[in-house]
Amino acid sequence: MAEGLTEVQAYKAVEIVKNFAKDKFPIFGGAIDKLFNKYGPKEEDDFMP
Repeated sequence: MAEGLTEVQAYKAVEIVKNFAKDKFPIFGGAIDKLFNKYGPKEEDDFMP
């Protein structure tokens, strides 16, 4: 059995952290979105049709 997170689980975890940060620091919401979007999955990386 493989250890660690799947790619989908990892992106979900990052999404949870992003939402937590935006909730705690709403004044930085736009900056947080930009940061996470820069390092998040790209449209061409989407494996769902």
